[in-house]
Amino acid sequence: MKAVVLAGGYATRLWPITRNRPKMLLPVGDGTVIDEIFGDLEADDRIDEVFVSTNERFAGEFEDYLADAEFEKPTVSVEDTSAESEKFGVVGALAQLIDRENVDDDLVVVAGDNLISFDVAEFVDFFAEKGTPALAAYDVGSRERAKSYGLVELDGDRVVDFQEKPEDPKSTLVSIACYAFPQETLPDFEEYLSDGNNPDEPGWFIQWLQSRQPVHAFTFEEAWFDIGTPESYLDAVSWYLDGESVVHPDATVENSEIGDDVYVLAGAEIVDSSLDSSVVFGNATVRDADVRRSIIDEETVVDGLDLSGALIGAHSRLTNEES
Repeated sequence: MKAVVLAGGYATRLWPITRNRPKMLLPVGDGTVIDEIFGDLEADDRIDEVFVSTNERFAGEFEDYLADAEFEKPTVSVEDTSAESEKFGVVGALAQLIDRENVDDDLVVVAGDNLISFDVAEFVDFFAEKGTPALAAYDVGSRERAKSYGLVELDGDRVVDFQEKPEDPKSTLVSIACYAFPQETLPDFEEYLSDGNNPDEPGWFIQWLQSRQPVHAFTFEEAWFDIGTPESYLDAVSWYLDGESVVHPDATVENSEIGDDVYVLAGAEIVDSSLDSSVVFGNATVRDADVRRSIIDEETVVDGLDLSGALIGAHSRLTNEES
């Protein structure tokens, strides 16, 4: 089997944190968002090759990251885009990758910004058992939230209806951008696109495919985070830390209160401050400040401020001139 990890987005909702780094490389615990997926795929002997589908702008970031990582399977496969306006959609990118890399095997596709609580091998087991296209589905528990995803209706574990981003969801069970396709269905990507169908979201392709052949859904109940906003990123960090806080040994904390779900990276300096549910990147300085539910990027100085829900870009300097 082959696997594709989708990593071609520009994550504009997370700017400035992701202006110059892919969101899949945001830190979570001891690794990054994408490490969890890489680790699962690396451990599954059925998968012999992993393609990281990314754009020209971030290709170097992933190549450098993988060069220093312990993973052996992933290689970077570059889409011909360098800006959001040039993107030709996830389905279009997959069709090009299948052609570019001469993929002729069963294919597992996972969004690189997914933080999921199950091992991808469990999903591959399910796919192997069913022998049909498969997707992973999760109950988001909110009809309002379900509007943003592909809505899945099941009869047992077979998909009997699929609606991409419905205006009036009938349920809260959604597809989470984790798919598997038998080798014989790969030409369907090209047929789908040649018929003029929507190339953007993979859910449109699943909706088209489900109307033509059986598709099954692997459901799970633990946790899932679609990391596309500052809020979802902080929620993912909170879930991973499970109420604990992590301060890198090479960070400095003096006369400060570190609350729950705080992640402080190497080289950061926290002095006379309080932090709660926040991430402080490397070599940032937080002094005489109260910080809650915020993300402070590298080489940044925050001095004498009360921040809540803040997203501070790299190399910034925010100070209270009166402090």
